[in-house]
Amino acid sequence: MRLTTFLFTAVLATVASTASSQPVGPAALPDADSEAATDAPSRESRLDSLFATLQSTTDGRAAKTAESDIIALWLESGSDTVDLLMDWTLDAMEQKNYPLALDYLDRIVSMQPDYIEGWNKRATVHFLSDDYSKAIADIEQTLALEPRHFGALSGLGTIMREIGDNDRAVIAFREALAIDPHLDSVKEALDEIEKEESGRDI
Repeated sequence: MRLTTFLFTAVLATVASTASSQPVGPAALPDADSEAATDAPSRESRLDSLFATLQSTTDGRAAKTAESDIIALWLESGSDTVDLLMDWTLDAMEQKNYPLALDYLDRIVSMQPDYIEGWNKRATVHFLSDDYSKAIADIEQTLALEPRHFGALSGLGTIMREIGDNDRAVIAFREALAIDPHLDSVKEALDEIEKEESGRDI
């Protein structure tokens, strides 16, 4: 697997490990959404605390735990239907059935347009399908909803690097690291860009 693809999908692997297993198939779809969670301020407070941990900790394991907890919170939609569709999406992505994953994700963003991970996962699938323009559009929507989304910023940097725009790649990678200084794959990507640029200057 290419380094750029690995970088873009590294967060996805963490998300998949945090998602609970669900029956797969339309028959399991609930008839109606549950009420949205009423503890939004508490959720935001938890996110703020976890982001503060990323900034302050020097413990790699604590940082990875904080990252996983942030992703798990982003993954929660407050809707049984959307949560189930996302479970199906992650399963389809794991099987590399990207058309099916996009079908689920299109339904998710239509049903709940303020659900961050709907846009972020659709960006990932578009990237994996080599549709960079649609991936960038969905990343922009993700960042409009959650400017601290280090995964989306990492993905944007990866796309910029893939299309040869190292300047924008560096900007996106540095923004991701400003939020989460523990993204080792992003640091490696920046180091590689620096070496590439240094080689051109010789």
